[in-house]
Amino acid sequence: MTDHLQDVPLDASLFRGVVEVEHTARGVQPHRLPAWARRQLPDPRLLMAQAQPSGVRFVFRTAATTIEVEAFPTRVAYVGAPPRPLGVYELIVDGVPTARGSVDGGVVLTIDMTTGGRDVSAGEPGTLTFGGLPGTDKTVELWLPHNEMTELVALRADAPVSAVPAGDRPVWLHHGSSISHGSNALTPTGTWPAIASAAAGVDLINLGFSGSALLDPATARTMRDLRADVISVKMGINLVNADLMRLRGFTAAMHGFLDTIRDGHPDTPLLLISPILCPIHEDTPGPGRPDPATLGTDAVKFMAVGDPADVAWGKLTLRVIREQMRQIVEARRQDDPNLHYLDGSELYGEDDAVVHPLPDALHPDAETHVLMGERFAKLALIPGGLLSRRG
Repeated sequence: MTDHLQDVPLDASLFRGVVEVEHTARGVQPHRLPAWARRQLPDPRLLMAQAQPSGVRFVFRTAATTIEVEAFPTRVAYVGAPPRPLGVYELIVDGVPTARGSVDGGVVLTIDMTTGGRDVSAGEPGTLTFGGLPGTDKTVELWLPHNEMTELVALRADAPVSAVPAGDRPVWLHHGSSISHGSNALTPTGTWPAIASAAAGVDLINLGFSGSALLDPATARTMRDLRADVISVKMGINLVNADLMRLRGFTAAMHGFLDTIRDGHPDTPLLLISPILCPIHEDTPGPGRPDPATLGTDAVKFMAVGDPADVAWGKLTLRVIREQMRQIVEARRQDDPNLHYLDGSELYGEDDAVVHPLPDALHPDAETHVLMGERFAKLALIPGGLLSRRG
């Protein structure tokens, strides 16, 4: 800790994009699902994903020239895969990207993708200092790493800090898979939802959960109860690569998920987005698995191991899901004119795959996140886009 810095209370009013702030023995843990939902869904992968603060940021006014954050990160490593880079904190001053850095320390959670085994190392908190900032009164956004669990120990500054009222910017509530969470994006403002929200001038609440866009009722109830001016749900890839349900169950669960959101947001513009192109799952059902031949290399890839013949018996592929989601929206729009559909291949399709192939056969790279975010802003968020249309 720098001597002249003072602790800033880690008050919930400083956070944006968070659902709940838990007070812990070290400090606070931001969550993207409430405690009751975490108790209902104790799946380790989901609990980890929702505690990785994708889209979560501090927003405050201050004349501070130095800002410091102390945190206890939990990083993820995979057996047989190259080490992942440290999570990135980004500092935005009066809307201008100003600095970025990472926090050392914390622990590493090592996961064996072939067995599901987990091992956790020991560690201590680390500190990151941003100095040399202008001494004028300014709005500061400190975006937390999108891809590592982040328990915040302290926030410090050399001048008083005050929360910024939410203002009148529309709130965009989004739910999706690891692609929405930000897998392969290099920075928290580089995920496609963050790119889209910046381009459209909206406040983002990102409920993208890696491996966990599975039509969970608790997620729908969480969305029902949150403030939102526009809502989007990107669904499909996790249902296929988890081999979670068949067509009959998917159709009913998708309707139920939308029904629950509508209980709290009966007229809010709501967009259902089908999966982007993913060649391994277009016509081949799940489950999806790491390709054993690529483990231990610098380019681990995924593969689909289902049987295409099983589609006749209700197994899901991305092509099946896109058509079914289109039909679901078409049927519901008779009573819900504020519900819209976007084919995910408009965000990333066959032509894009030639220029920007999925590096692991499943997730887009950092450049593709930018491409998708810019396209989504134009297609859905800006005036004239799908989410600006009311029935």
